[in-house]
Amino acid sequence: MGAFVISKRYNDEYKFVFTSRKGKVVFTSLSYELKFECEEDIERFKTNMQSANFLKFKSSSGKFYFKLMLGDSHFATSRKYTTSLRLQKGIDEIIKYGFVSEILDFSGNDFIFID
Repeated sequence: MGAFVISKRYNDEYKFVFTSRKGKVVFTSLSYELKFECEEDIERFKTNMQSANFLKFKSSSGKFYFKLMLGDSHFATSRKYTTSLRLQKGIDEIIKYGFVSEILDFSGNDFIFID
């Protein structure tokens, strides 16, 4: 099962990533000023996953990635994949495990598990 991992960026804003069962980052969220906004958006995603759209792209260097859309809003951007098959496997991982994934908070000095 994957996990949502909350952390701080260098500019002190918050972000979260969705990691696969193997611990690889699948996608990274946009920035948030406050940590509770991260937590709220993760819960919003988990409850509204069925309305998520995955817009697929190919970079100028030939790598594949997707933008995750919730409604009309850009929610997150995936990591770069070497093949379209690997890209699809990343999307499949989100669809299969996203709604049951735990939330881990690495934004402070202490590790916190959020139920």
